[in-house]
Amino acid sequence: MKIAVLGNQARAMTNFWSVLLRRMIAAGHEALCLVPETGAGEEEVWEESLAGLGARLVRYPLDRKGLHPLRDAVTLLSLWRIFRRERPDVLFAYTIKPVIYGATAAALAGVPSRDGRHVMITGLGYMFEGDSPVKKLLLQVARILYRFALGHAGAVYFQNDDDRRLFERLCILPHSIAVRQSKGTGVDVHHFTTHEPPAEPPIILFVGRLLEAKGLRELAQAAALVRTEYPQVRFQLLGPAETGPGAVPLEQVREWEEQGLVEYLGETQEVRPYLERASAVILPSWREGAPCSLMEAMSMGRAVIAADAPGSREVVRDGVNGFLTPVRDARGLANAVNRFIMEPALARRMGAAGRALMEEEFSAESVACELLRSMGAQDVVHSKASIPGQLL
Repeated sequence: MKIAVLGNQARAMTNFWSVLLRRMIAAGHEALCLVPETGAGEEEVWEESLAGLGARLVRYPLDRKGLHPLRDAVTLLSLWRIFRRERPDVLFAYTIKPVIYGATAAALAGVPSRDGRHVMITGLGYMFEGDSPVKKLLLQVARILYRFALGHAGAVYFQNDDDRRLFERLCILPHSIAVRQSKGTGVDVHHFTTHEPPAEPPIILFVGRLLEAKGLRELAQAAALVRTEYPQVRFQLLGPAETGPGAVPLEQVREWEEQGLVEYLGETQEVRPYLERASAVILPSWREGAPCSLMEAMSMGRAVIAADAPGSREVVRDGVNGFLTPVRDARGLANAVNRFIMEPALARRMGAAGRALMEEEFSAESVACELLRSMGAQDVVHSKASIPGQLL
């Protein structure tokens, strides 16, 4: 079979779907990776990684963050042309624009067949995060586009129950589509191996984009509270700066640095060394699909702190492998960090529990096997593996 995997970044496809791609190719399928056109050299290293897996790359135009109808129309037309030319047997699309325009373009092109169109909701994005007039308008537009696109898809996968229930409440899901649950992208437990946490100094690490909805302002407030009592604690931010809607300006992050609240580490192509040096990982996000940053941290034996929000509560067992705190609650975040400072053995114990959870429920190998089975492209090598997803 020829399986087209459609995403919005070569980097994300490499980081999150390499195990799935390897399984496809090992089972004898052709993996066709559809990735956006970028500036010279911008994503070259990630495209080389995909090619190194044995996948074939096809580029298409995509305005990843913009809301320009004409540019989105160009994306739709380009995908239609690609599907007409390549004629894949299966489409697997994830993230907002690839899902909407990928499923629609596939329907217009007539390939693959409806049963071969699979889409995954990996997160809901900017328009679902608040109640401003602009976001309300964008939400109505998103409802229409999602409803139309999913009406032409055979199966939709959700990474958490909250997103599925919201789509049902907003009447986005057509009755004809098969609704399935997935353990996110899973985590490669062989790549993110366990390491003993450092003793001193305590480092609380945030990994993610610099977005307001990631809870960065609450994190800075929590850092101020913690460092008043425990000045030796270091709060580090690792992730790319953002300029689109909902971004926390880099100038604001630099101001927090000057106040001694956080250390900004920039972005990286390899997160593991930073996780090794961290005592615990924190993610106060208001909403997630299934947070890869937390899963990677837990796979490496790190305790985690997260807001009790959709997505995060799927992977954090409060009091077992980490702490869940109220959403947008700086004091709750600070109290959770203080627990680790007052009880040094707690982070080690919770980190071990997190590693066990990743091995048992969130392995990328198991997620890949289930997705291939669902697509009708069964991984023959692991056909008897445990299946984490289920038809709802």
